[in-house]
Amino acid sequence: MPNWGNCWRFTTHVNLLGSSVFLNFVKLVFGLNVAAKNLNRRCKARAKNGKPCRAAATAGGLCFFHANPDKASELGRIGGRSNRHVASESTDPLPSLDNAIAVRNMVARLIADVYAGRMNPRVAAGLAPLLNLQLRAIETTDLERRLAKLENLSAIPELDLGNLPMPKP
Repeated sequence: MPNWGNCWRFTTHVNLLGSSVFLNFVKLVFGLNVAAKNLNRRCKARAKNGKPCRAAATAGGLCFFHANPDKASELGRIGGRSNRHVASESTDPLPSLDNAIAVRNMVARLIADVYAGRMNPRVAAGLAPLLNLQLRAIETTDLERRLAKLENLSAIPELDLGNLPMPKP
C-alpha cells in the first residue's frame, strides 16, 4: 500500500520531471495503464477572469460548459427554482402584534409550524429577530406611556393647606 501522505510531494516533483515519470509511477504503484494523451488534458478556453479554464477537456478540447455555454445558465435556473421559497396559499393572515401576548402567541405558532413542517426553518429564523424587535418596541412604548402617566399625575398642583380653615378642637 502506498504512503498517501507523501503523494502530494511526489507529484509536485513529478511535474518538474515530466509526464513520463508520472506515467511510470502510476503504472508501478496502481497497476494502471494510462495513456499519455489523457494527461494534462485541460480545457483550451479561458475563464471570465482571463485565466485558463482548469476543467477537464472533452473530446473537442473544451470542458462541458465551454462546449455548451447555454447549459450553465439552464442548470443555474433549475437550481434556483428548487431553492426558491414560495409562500403557500394556506398561510393564515398575520395577526396584529400590538402587545407582548400577541408576540408570544406568534412565536409559539412559528415553533409549531416549523415542528409540523408547514414552515421552512430558515423563514422562521428570519422572522425571529423581527419578532424580538417588535417585542422590544412594545415594551419601550409601554414604559414610555406609563412614565408619561406618572409625570402627568405629578404635574397636578399640590393643594395649599395653609389657606384652609382648620377645625377648632
